[in-house]
Amino acid sequence: LKMKENQIRSLLDEAIAAAGQTDSKGNADYCFEGIQGSPKEFAYRNKMEFSFGDEYKDGPLSLGLHKKGSTYDVLTASDCKLVHEDLTRILNCVLNYFQERKTPYYRKMSHEGYLRHLLLRRSESSGEILVCLITSSQREEPLEALVQQVLADVVQSDETRILYGQDFFYETILGLRFKITPFSFFQTNSKGAEVLYSAARDYIGETKDMTVFDLYSGTGTIAQILAP
Repeated sequence: LKMKENQIRSLLDEAIAAAGQTDSKGNADYCFEGIQGSPKEFAYRNKMEFSFGDEYKDGPLSLGLHKKGSTYDVLTASDCKLVHEDLTRILNCVLNYFQERKTPYYRKMSHEGYLRHLLLRRSESSGEILVCLITSSQREEPLEALVQQVLADVVQSDETRILYGQDFFYETILGLRFKITPFSFFQTNSKGAEVLYSAARDYIGETKDMTVFDLYSGTGTIAQILAP
């Protein structure tokens, strides 16, 4: 949070100084109220997109995040502190399933292979989870056993096939329910979003008989929070 505060203040100081809005000592003239942190320090992300690959050329199948500075090497994210433990368990379950079957991942250069991405979303308010396996169309893999394993472990696409359950869940933010699908745009930190939206609502204050413009801010969530 301290690092973020320094970054924001640096940007503000530069912009305000460039606009000539400084005090008698040459300092940027504004009141900085500080950073409002998320209530959750860890396991706060409600969405993660993991890639299939290998940690090194021709190594074993991996599932996770690209190594820094690399577009190919993928490190298995089996101990990520940003996501709920349910998502980590699903990641490990899916990886083990395809490792045992020696299923190949999709190689961009040769356009060969099957596995591309694993998209996971989890509702903070209900605990519902969306598990989306993104593949190429080059082959068909039996996935019913994978569905059963995921269920046992955890009590932009051209085509979407629902293997189990439904392709959406509801997330609740400040009393409003939002329908979330696999590819919906939504804040990835639900509790942090509540802090953000509450602050915006407090700044704006009374909106009776006023027109509010919600511009360039995603899906209009702030306007919906203000509407009551």
